[in-house]
Amino acid sequence: MTDQRKVVVTGMGAVTPLGNDLATTWKNLLAGKSGIGRITRFDPSELRSQIAGEVKDFNPELWMDKKEARKNDPFIQLAMAAAAQAMKQSGLEVSEELAPRAGCVVGSGIGGLSTIEENKDVVQEKGYGRLTPHFIPMLLINLAPGQISIRYNLQGPSWSPVSACATGAHSIGEATRIIQRGDADVMLAGGAEMATTPLGVGGFAAMRALSTRNDEPERASRPWDAGRDGFVMGEGAGVLVLEEYEHARARGAMIYAEVSGYGLSCDANHITAPTTEGPARAVRMALKDAGIDASKVGYVNAHGTSTPVGDVNETKAIRAVFGEAAGSIVVSSTKSMTGHLLGAAGAVEACFSIMALNEGKIPPTINLEDQDAECDLDYCANAARDKQLEHVMSNSFGFGGTNACLVLSKV
Repeated sequence: MTDQRKVVVTGMGAVTPLGNDLATTWKNLLAGKSGIGRITRFDPSELRSQIAGEVKDFNPELWMDKKEARKNDPFIQLAMAAAAQAMKQSGLEVSEELAPRAGCVVGSGIGGLSTIEENKDVVQEKGYGRLTPHFIPMLLINLAPGQISIRYNLQGPSWSPVSACATGAHSIGEATRIIQRGDADVMLAGGAEMATTPLGVGGFAAMRALSTRNDEPERASRPWDAGRDGFVMGEGAGVLVLEEYEHARARGAMIYAEVSGYGLSCDANHITAPTTEGPARAVRMALKDAGIDASKVGYVNAHGTSTPVGDVNETKAIRAVFGEAAGSIVVSSTKSMTGHLLGAAGAVEACFSIMALNEGKIPPTINLEDQDAECDLDYCANAARDKQLEHVMSNSFGFGGTNACLVLSKV
């Protein structure tokens, strides 16, 4: 990385099942609070899985006017709220001079699913003539960075990765590359998701990918526990302000971390059954990109979805790369509290990793009561832990065998 332009994080924002801003979310994470409950947005009683990590009491009109809110799918509303928080924290003002050098990479795994479902009902009940002209712009994934760019006059690169549950991490990694190449000096990067709809939950339930622990939702997401039975869907958004290091220093910005390493790979094997080598290759690439030995990583925010196969596979991948150093790293899965935010997960978890780096506090994996014998790492079970950190890692692995890994470091 020494010959590349250094990219740093100067602002973060998040909306999650644990809070409508990053500070509230972080406080609840450290306290080991679950954001998962019975689905309230629709009647889930006919579904195998009736639980999710829903965002609570979110008012889009706090982040945009009423007319604008009506024209945007909830996943875009969440993205704009997270972006507004990140921009406020960064203190960045986009001048006319900066605008062509500032851009936005925000993706989503699924996009405007609720808009599709609602407008299908409109057509069936009232006919095509009642479709809103905003239907297509509401659901397009690239309208998340599009709307953010319009709000902040970002005239540089605008793009939306769509890579299932690795989307948020890919967005941050690719935005970092854009700055490193010299194509921009500032990028907003992240992911947003709101697929906890009847078809969204029903579709994943049909795959038998979701937990059916409907009677005790707070205990349903339990990564690495022998009693885990699938993941729990969540919703939310995370956005980071990335800047070229000298640009951030010149304006006196607070720097929270450096995006020091980025690795990406594909299993090229199966749409849902992961290999060990695919994720391991992404982890190795990220470490090489950061120019650090595996022993320098003190904390891994794992993908850790709470699926029987995925948790074992990630454990083996970490052991394959870290070797003896695997015994000294602390691993946790914040999905045990937020649920799985799909395309937003990588961005939100990058925010959590940076918070851990800055505060020296590792959020716990809750519900880890009977550790699976095949999952044999130090998973920071059930209570937050203090640890001074110099480098942390955030893993994201998605359907299709797509993998992304970020290394975040103190500056």
